Amino acid sequence: MTSTISTLATVWRIAVPYFRSEDRWVARGLLAAVILIELAIVGINVLINAWNANFYNALQDKNWDAFVYQLGYFCVLAALFIVLAVYQLYLNQWLQIRWRRWLTQHYIDKWLNDGNHYRMQLLGDAADNPDQRIAEDIKQFIDGSGNTGILTLGLGLLNSVVTLGSFVVILWTLSATAPLHMFGSVWNIPGYLVWAALLYAILGTVLTHLVGWPLVSLNFQQQHFEADFRFNLVRVRENSEQIALLGGEPTETTRLQGSFARVASNWLAIMKRTKRLTFLTAGYGQISTVFPFIVASPAYFAGAIQLGGLMQISSAFGSVQSALSFFINVYRGLAEWRAVIARLDGFDRAVDAARAVAVSPPAIDVAATDTAAISFKDLAVRLPNGVPLVSATGLTIKHGEKVLVSGPSGSGKSTLFRALAGIWPFGVGTIEVPKNAKVMMLPQRPYFPIAPLAAAVAYPAEPGQYDDAKVAELIAAVGLPKLAERIREEAHWNRMLSLGEQQRLGLARALLHAPDYLFLDEATASLDEPSEAALYRLLAERLAGSTIVSIGHRATLAAFHGRRLAFNRDGDHADLREAELNAAK
Repeated sequence: MTSTISTLATVWRIAVPYFRSEDRWVARGLLAAVILIELAIVGINVLINAWNANFYNALQDKNWDAFVYQLGYFCVLAALFIVLAVYQLYLNQWLQIRWRRWLTQHYIDKWLNDGNHYRMQLLGDAADNPDQRIAEDIKQFIDGSGNTGILTLGLGLLNSVVTLGSFVVILWTLSATAPLHMFGSVWNIPGYLVWAALLYAILGTVLTHLVGWPLVSLNFQQQHFEADFRFNLVRVRENSEQIALLGGEPTETTRLQGSFARVASNWLAIMKRTKRLTFLTAGYGQISTVFPFIVASPAYFAGAIQLGGLMQISSAFGSVQSALSFFINVYRGLAEWRAVIARLDGFDRAVDAARAVAVSPPAIDVAATDTAAISFKDLAVRLPNGVPLVSATGLTIKHGEKVLVSGPSGSGKSTLFRALAGIWPFGVGTIEVPKNAKVMMLPQRPYFPIAPLAAAVAYPAEPGQYDDAKVAELIAAVGLPKLAERIREEAHWNRMLSLGEQQRLGLARALLHAPDYLFLDEATASLDEPSEAALYRLLAERLAGSTIVSIGHRATLAAFHGRRLAFNRDGDHADLREAELNAAK
């Protein structure tokens, strides 16, 4: 019971914000229309139930005129039903796509907001495979597959409740006109047809839950294993060159087979459990076809009711039993849907945890100030588990300075840059950054979206923000004149280009954006020394007024900087201090 209440609360938390959003009036209007149509369809089913009695009585009485009239009446009801069903589906799908579009944007914003996606990885979040959460789970939450999805389940539940309320009255009335005949005696049990349907549905529901409840966790695990298998396949594709160079195909084959083995093993468990559940539900469904006749036929054979009355009882009994058996009919889909809810809930919790880390003390505060320098005040950078990594106190980087940062590998140089960028909150202290200053970080392996080259270099600016001719000129200036002729070509540039070429394009990006503060995290490490020197001279010429802070190990970099900061390691912890420039190593 507690689990069900918790699931319903989660569904409410995920679903309701859309109906309070900027699209709320359209959303509420579409939902109201779909609900009204569902109620109208139930009303038509009630009329068809009454039609059953008149139609079969006309057949039994061989009344041609009544027969023809009932056929015409049925055609009118059927036409109304078809029109309502078509427009309900259309409006339902319209609501689905609008809801999914809003919810997708909502989750993307939460995930990508202010480096949250990066912090989630650092925390080892439970929301593995965010792509699946956003692309698949949101879709499954709204429209599902088969008889799942919040709209399908919600409308199905509404239909069952209204149908139950409508047909229980009919079935109760029919119980009085067709009393129970058993063992040659007449038993006047008020509403016995209703009680029979209720007991039948309760028995089926209890048995279905006992057999099918493990499917919830099995479906959750299946989605997890499937996503991991897809992720591993993508990793092999993205790193195919390194795998081929190392001859790692046998190892990758073994690893992929192991990943798929978990998919197959869990699927076999689902198959076994589904087989048992299907035996139960299929048998339940078949018995429900004849069960009302078993209950009501003695009254028919005793002459208490006509054929039309028997058929009306069968129809009404079927409607009541179907409404009471709603959870039996959707149990398997409901198990899959609950797994979707659990994954979305886990994603929400991981997003909230990553956001809380950035704002809840202790955390590194990156503060915008009116000063013209970057300052480190009582800064202590830590790992996510709280282990001290880097400390920096009383250091200032003035505007226009060229600073070289050096130190042993693993001492925390890149992590310090991440803290300055505001994406590494783990630690204490303050980093002061000039207000409205343009700050750019260039990592050793720059990122380029799959886009035309001009847009890829201009990233994260919107496409078209910079003139193509300007972009081409800068690409040529960093030593890639042939590539400058391909600025309108769309490609996977990270895969097509060597790391040295990517680093050149990264510097072209820096020259294009012309930041006030440029941080280079071994951004030229894959270039030879003459090429590196040429690019640093280009930076000095084109970004003369910018502050440039470089992480590097080569002694030749000292010639392009006027100051050096060094990491002095003491065990696993390092202090950032002033150092002699000519001792860059």
